Amino acid sequence: MRMHVRAKMIAIAGLLAALSAVLLVLSSMIESNSLIFIGLASFCVGIMIREWGMRAGMIFWIASVLVNLIVAPNKFYGLTYAGMGFYLLLSEMLWESLAKKPNMKNRTVMLWVGKYAFFNLMYIPVLLLVPQLIFTKKMTGKLWVVFLIAGQLILWVYDWAYRRFQGHI
Repeated sequence: MRMHVRAKMIAIAGLLAALSAVLLVLSSMIESNSLIFIGLASFCVGIMIREWGMRAGMIFWIASVLVNLIVAPNKFYGLTYAGMGFYLLLSEMLWESLAKKPNMKNRTVMLWVGKYAFFNLMYIPVLLLVPQLIFTKKMTGKLWVVFLIAGQLILWVYDWAYRRFQGHI
């Protein structure tokens, strides 16, 4: 990579990391829209992946998670950002992997199965082991099912918004 191209990538990564930190701070200040701000902040990971590749995206994700855990007033929001960014890393890796197999049948189905598998491998353990991170009261069986279904719907909306965002930048 040429020196000026590398410098440009580092500068853009720094700006995106700063933007994600500002969005996480805003999520703490405007609690009613916290998940929206965290989701927007995690889109910065996707921007790095699409513009500079998977390796740059992974390095950016690690660096921005560390910065956001230091800067964000609410550390839980920093952890949520880490999970959402990690989901984007995994889904982009899966997308790249499936794109290399043009003869494979049902690639779209495989992509969605993989995305939901990645998400649920992160989400279900949180629901089972530390549900108080999501809901402050006691989690009953019916409420657990409601949160499980709500998580699936929220993932679909988040992924839809991410795909629309990536289509417009």
